[in-house]
Amino acid sequence: MRYYPDPDQGVDIGDVNRAVEAAFADHGNGLVQMPPKVYITLPTGDFRTMPAYLPSQRIAGVKIVNVHPDNPKVGLPTVMALTVILDPATGQPTAVLNATRLTDMRTGAAGAVAAKYLAPKRECVLGVIGTGRQAEAQVRATARELSLTSVRVWSRNSAHAEAFAARLTPLDAESVPIERACDCDILVTTTPSRAPIVKSGWIHEGTHINAIGADAPGKEELDPAILHRARVFVDDPAQAFHSGEINVPISRGLYHPWMIAGTLGEVVIGKRKREHPDEITVFDSTGLAIQDLAIASIAIRQSTGMELPFL
Repeated sequence: MRYYPDPDQGVDIGDVNRAVEAAFADHGNGLVQMPPKVYITLPTGDFRTMPAYLPSQRIAGVKIVNVHPDNPKVGLPTVMALTVILDPATGQPTAVLNATRLTDMRTGAAGAVAAKYLAPKRECVLGVIGTGRQAEAQVRATARELSLTSVRVWSRNSAHAEAFAARLTPLDAESVPIERACDCDILVTTTPSRAPIVKSGWIHEGTHINAIGADAPGKEELDPAILHRARVFVDDPAQAFHSGEINVPISRGLYHPWMIAGTLGEVVIGKRKREHPDEITVFDSTGLAIQDLAIASIAIRQSTGMELPFL
């Protein structure tokens, strides 16, 4: 068994986008095994276990990932993760990866794939709500798929937004009020909010929204009225019902499972699509274990790691 302490070094964002896109295609074609993630609630956060089998890559495994929003106050990342890879033929553990940075990259890739297929045009203004690590991953990955003419950034802390925009060089990025950030072609929301912060009146026709931040029960970033105006695509229905952007509206009877337009996997394989340039589309991302296996496969091929005795 090999341990990969920092496997993201040298991993190309474009390669990650393609691998995650292929994993979504397998999901759309029903070629994966992946039960919904399991949540364990802790005093100041939670951790999740995410098992899957991706036959096309001959890889199986499980990721353990935490979310502790107050961690930056003590110098730790909000999200940290570990992925264990198993030999599908024997079940023997073959690799352990520090998946903290890989989690950022694979989630960014999911948003990029959604934007590639659902954005209203190829040259886009990108709006970003939130300025954490995931926000930057979303911008970097999406810039590989589309031409971003400008990036409009909002954070509750304007200094954070200004610093974030400066880091996006050479992209044309600026800190703006939230209404201005929502005046865009693609909107990415990456906050841990438990109450809607994006109002329906700020979203114009033709906008595509990647709703990334709502990844646990009770989290919600979008005004539910947006969901009624939009065609909503999820990464996985069971996870979205439980912990995606739609979880709170569903629990309150404001949205219903039958209203979902389809999955991103179905979009990738051409079964579903944006039907009109003026329609609003939403990708509700909860994060799939097959994304973790797809990026782990790349990291293992491109990294050396160190041998650890297992038997």
